[in-house]
Amino acid sequence: MNTPLAESLSVVLLVAVLAWAVLRPFGRPEAVVAVPAAGVVIATGAISLEHARQEAERLGPVIGFLAAVLVLAHFCAVEGLFQACGAWMARWAAGSPRRLLTAVFVLASAITAVLSLDATVVLLTPVVFATASRMRVAAEPHAYASAHLSNTASLLLPVSNLTNLLAFTASGLSFTRFAALMALPWLVAITAEYLVFRRFFRRELTRAAPSPDPADAPELPLFALVTVACTLAGFVVTSALGTEPAWAALAGALVLAVRALLRRRTTPSGVLRAASPAFLAFVLALGVVVRAVVDHGLADALRHVLPEGTGPVALLGIAVLAAVLANLINNLPAVLVLLPLTAAAGPGAVLAVLLGVNIGPNLTYAGSLATLLWRRIAHEHRHDVGLGTFTRLGLLSVPAALVPAVLALWASLQVVGA
Repeated sequence: MNTPLAESLSVVLLVAVLAWAVLRPFGRPEAVVAVPAAGVVIATGAISLEHARQEAERLGPVIGFLAAVLVLAHFCAVEGLFQACGAWMARWAAGSPRRLLTAVFVLASAITAVLSLDATVVLLTPVVFATASRMRVAAEPHAYASAHLSNTASLLLPVSNLTNLLAFTASGLSFTRFAALMALPWLVAITAEYLVFRRFFRRELTRAAPSPDPADAPELPLFALVTVACTLAGFVVTSALGTEPAWAALAGALVLAVRALLRRRTTPSGVLRAASPAFLAFVLALGVVVRAVVDHGLADALRHVLPEGTGPVALLGIAVLAAVLANLINNLPAVLVLLPLTAAAGPGAVLAVLLGVNIGPNLTYAGSLATLLWRRIAHEHRHDVGLGTFTRLGLLSVPAALVPAVLALWASLQVVGA
């Protein structure tokens, strides 16, 4: 296939894949279009078999990690962990939607930063829905907070996000220096998000509800809680040892899955369904389609528009470009495209890319895998997450968080040094 035709085909297929992932007509999974699209770009030669294989190898750890976390979350629900945590949050909020929003922000920020965004999306989101239901308050402010913070609050540590792990390697920074440089941007971005949420959802947050009866609180499932704690701690340990965090997630998932099998609370096919193989296939297929687009001119085009230097204006330009690209092709492919182009400019440029691909995805559903996964969980809890509400909120929160976070990064670079 000639280059112009291959380029056009790749772009059209990418648009179709992302459009289907956002709209999900008839409730059909994202893989319905993504997998055939990947097959088409391979069959027509729009991407070589070698490049397709390379992309599969690159995304293998990502997919393995995601599968393990999905299984872990499913069997935490089987153990009753979400229900117990929801009851605890309802008691602490004492009927106040504003206190509940604050609790969600604090909890989601801490979990995302230390234990990864997947834990926030998969483990915390069901807790938020359970808590709002128990308190009889609107779920929207708190549910949208868990989605936004799974992206925004993942700026602090290399283990917070898979995009961070990629940027950490490209930056050449130590674990502690990475955290020191990102601490101020992390705090600034979260604070900006909180202020936007308080304003955007001001009506929903003024509707108080009766405090829940403490006697109704279920017992905390200690086995599941300890397993999750050990798994999340394992993310930090494996990262420090240079091992894929997927192994820690797999260990935790196996512990709870085997326990459920032995207690006859699930079946082997139930474990397989919990891993959501269709969604995993979508992730892999998306990577292949994006690689086809990259191979036919995207990297060269970005090289011409990418700002040079590490001053505040240049860093802001890099972050904005990364945010736009994340919303066009998803943040994981975006970071894979941009890191090779910015690594030579130094850690500042790499971290600016990270700000863009972690904060920017709050603008659209297709911006990050975490947001797509969050939407799936919301649908499973029979909650309608409107595209209009999500977009309006993103149009306010993304600029409000991204611009000051970039300025905070520049200030950190001056104080801490790269």
